Amino acid sequence: MKLRPAFALIAILFSFIVSKAQSWQSTDYGIRTSVADQTIEIQFYSHSVVRVIKLPAGKKFDKESLSVTGTPQKTVMTVKKEGQFLNIRNAKIRVQLNLSSGAISYYTREGAPLLKEKDEGAVFTPFDDAGNGTFNVQQSFVLDSDEAIYGLGQQQRGKMIQRNLRLHMVQGNTDDYIPFFQSVKGYGLFWDNYSPTQFADNPDSTFFRSEVGDGIEYYFMYGGNADGVISCMRELTGQAPMFPLWTFGFWQSKERYKSQDELVGVVKKYRELGVPLDGIIQDWQYWGNNYLWNAMEFLNPEFYDPKKMVNDVHNQNAHMIISIWNSFGPHTKQYNELEKIGALMDFRTWPESGSEKWPPNQDYPSGVKVYDPYHPAARDIYWKYLNAGLFSIGIDGWWMDSSEPDHLQAKPSDLNNKTFLGSFRKVRNAFPLMTVGGVYQHQRALSSGKRVFILTRSAFAGQQRYGANTWSGDVFASWNTLRNQISAGLNFSLCGIPYWNSDIGGFFLNAYPGKLKDPEYRELYVRWLEFGTFCPMMRSHGADAPREIYQFGNKGDKAFDAIHKFIKLRYSLLPYIYSSSWDVTANNSSMMRALVMDFARDKNALDINDQFMFGKSLLISPVTRPMYVKKTVIGKDSLMVEDFNTIKTKETYLPAGCYWYDLWTNERFSGGKKVIKETPIDIIPVYVRSGSILPIGPSVQYAEEKKWDDLEIRIYPGTDGKFALYEDENDNYNYEKGIHSTIDLNWDDRKKTFTIGDRNGSFPGMPEIRIFRLVLMDRSPMSENELTTKAGKRIEYSGKKLSVKL
Repeated sequence: MKLRPAFALIAILFSFIVSKAQSWQSTDYGIRTSVADQTIEIQFYSHSVVRVIKLPAGKKFDKESLSVTGTPQKTVMTVKKEGQFLNIRNAKIRVQLNLSSGAISYYTREGAPLLKEKDEGAVFTPFDDAGNGTFNVQQSFVLDSDEAIYGLGQQQRGKMIQRNLRLHMVQGNTDDYIPFFQSVKGYGLFWDNYSPTQFADNPDSTFFRSEVGDGIEYYFMYGGNADGVISCMRELTGQAPMFPLWTFGFWQSKERYKSQDELVGVVKKYRELGVPLDGIIQDWQYWGNNYLWNAMEFLNPEFYDPKKMVNDVHNQNAHMIISIWNSFGPHTKQYNELEKIGALMDFRTWPESGSEKWPPNQDYPSGVKVYDPYHPAARDIYWKYLNAGLFSIGIDGWWMDSSEPDHLQAKPSDLNNKTFLGSFRKVRNAFPLMTVGGVYQHQRALSSGKRVFILTRSAFAGQQRYGANTWSGDVFASWNTLRNQISAGLNFSLCGIPYWNSDIGGFFLNAYPGKLKDPEYRELYVRWLEFGTFCPMMRSHGADAPREIYQFGNKGDKAFDAIHKFIKLRYSLLPYIYSSSWDVTANNSSMMRALVMDFARDKNALDINDQFMFGKSLLISPVTRPMYVKKTVIGKDSLMVEDFNTIKTKETYLPAGCYWYDLWTNERFSGGKKVIKETPIDIIPVYVRSGSILPIGPSVQYAEEKKWDDLEIRIYPGTDGKFALYEDENDNYNYEKGIHSTIDLNWDDRKKTFTIGDRNGSFPGMPEIRIFRLVLMDRSPMSENELTTKAGKRIEYSGKKLSVKL
């Protein structure tokens, strides 16, 4: 059939467009092409990590990522055009680009589907960002209908699986958003954008949409499992350094100690009571009035000799960290210097009034302003005063409050504030990354004798590289809030940031007007502390009432004794905890582990939001409902009273694939079923996975009191097991130079043989000879009160390999 001229012209044009759309070129790290008025570039950062860039045709993209520290690598790959698809294969994955629609799909090397973009899923909408012409950017994906995904930062929603939800991702006090999720299928996706972002998941699609972007940029990574994905994320955005051993002990704080005598007295009281303690924290207003906000000096006369205060804490074998903020009062030296370089932002922040009274007196505005941490000179100024006023007198670490930062009664125009890197809107969510990073980098440059430790209220992708432990913000005390902390911390950890904690007991006590006199609150506090025993930092803190152990009675009182018992348990687990932290640094592991990390094949474990693994051996099942209070009517009044006469229980699911041992009684259970555990006020369900090798440390009053030269080693049979016992100088960065030691412990379950490997490495002060007391836990009944075992087999070890038949 002969075409008429008009149709012939259309056919020629269509053929030209298709051929143009299907052209592509190789680059050093992948390919580049143009499809449907978009430029698409695919870059390989490794065999497992792919960077995708999409731009409107004719636009350029030269962004230097704030989160990503990795660089693209040349990898062995094949590129083959098959019809309208371009298939790029390497040793781990296959990436398929639809040359007609521009949609990208991801597969395993063997061809199993992982993730695909939605056809026509990339959207660029012109946007004026404070006078700069840019775009709203969106990319949509298609997930399997029953696919479990995790991550997206920390949210107070109680959800474990992050499906069927919509999030407005802007950092806040109790919500830390990270535009990253990972799938039970073993892949992860990081949306590298810092502006306010919408995440939505519905039956049709899953998408990220950000307010500001010169282009779309995201990273796809395939790790095979959750640990593998986290390893990819850390290789992309930075490794987590070691914290000092003392950070893993017990920490006491409150809002706030009002004098140096009060603060030093708390440490002294703990020592007198024989209750272990490693640190105390000084909250705000040590600088004086609000016009001097965050002066980073002790200008409050109640702190009459700051150097002596720090020395007094140190002389009691404790450490001290202190509150610092990301804003400054108008009478501070920092404010004046920052104002001169245009590094202060103009929006409402805390505190609003110069008066300390509540509510704020708006007739006397504080004038406090947030600084610009994106500005290198501003970060220099910040550290100059932090070093001069606090680090120089021996403060051990930093409590960076309001690191999101506080943005009160926010208006859209506030985001027009100019920062060193453009509008505040463009870089909004990276604020915590930049301010925490500034402190870390400056301290590391100045000193290697003390490891950086930063407790911070907010985080963004990559923050694990800056020695930061994030807490969940100023949460309100309630049983529901306690329960929500579990899934919040787990999803946060699944984003690759391994250190997280919460205010034990909740920050605000609004629901409990009786404060510590309320028996339900006392029970809540004890249960929260029991949960906190198995978090990367065990820290008691809050407003409205003090939280020191002696506020809950005396020895012999149930609350006091339960608190003391779990603090001691924390210290007995320090060899396990510190070795697990080395596993984080050396092997990209995680301390708080959602069940999907170790039991992805057990579908019953995937959506449990009130259990987790602490390290790879301990299954923790916190009690998150009241059990021992009841309402009593006296005349016309009703009172809540404690009732310990009837012991209550909690049900726990034990994942399939192994045996489980009750930590308290040593009773053994098969996995893949639910079990009931009696939970008096001083017990929560804790189970040890078969194959675990659990080192138990000495009884101490602080973490470094005794060397680990005499350890009980508990072996839980039923599965082969291994554990690497790690030791170093407990502080400083010499471990990065190889100055540390590891001892590999192995259990052969069939042969019933325990092998202690050759010691690898050394460090000053290392015990040359040590005692291991080996206890095979299948025949050792336990005492729930003291967690003691029958004496095991005593082995003297001098660093050379030896095997023992048990």
